[in-house]
Amino acid sequence: MTTPEFVLALREKIGTAPLPLVGVTAVVFRDEKVLLGKRADNGEWQSVSGIVEPSEEPADTAVRECLEEAGVVVRATRLAAVQQIPRIVYANGDEVDYLDLVFRCDWVSGDPHPADGELTEVGFYGLGELVDVDPSHVRKIALAIAEDDPASFTGGR
Repeated sequence: MTTPEFVLALREKIGTAPLPLVGVTAVVFRDEKVLLGKRADNGEWQSVSGIVEPSEEPADTAVRECLEEAGVVVRATRLAAVQQIPRIVYANGDEVDYLDLVFRCDWVSGDPHPADGELTEVGFYGLGELVDVDPSHVRKIALAIAEDDPASFTGGR
């Protein structure tokens, strides 16, 4: 995963100490299939994800990351989940606490391919083909599929 310049600048000041960052996960649908990629750094299958740059709208991050990593143009259609991911400690000792914003996205154009080296394989897969996907990402996909239930909103009551 390419580390954004602003994170590298912060790391020069704080070393490996825990760094809170906002990330996005783009769950992209095309017909009845979902976009999945195999990460180059750890070999895990998951939806496209990335870090929100300073002053960038999170939905724009989801769209940008899909084009950069998978070569596809998407439209972010709704926020599906907001969650704090347990602290990640990278091999170099850097610690990160990600607030993850999960966006449901619709495919617009482009054939998926490993565009920038962060993914080694990428494509659209049927929901029955998610056997190698981490359970946390299966949950994100399920949340992106689920429709908002108006009955679940009580208006603070």
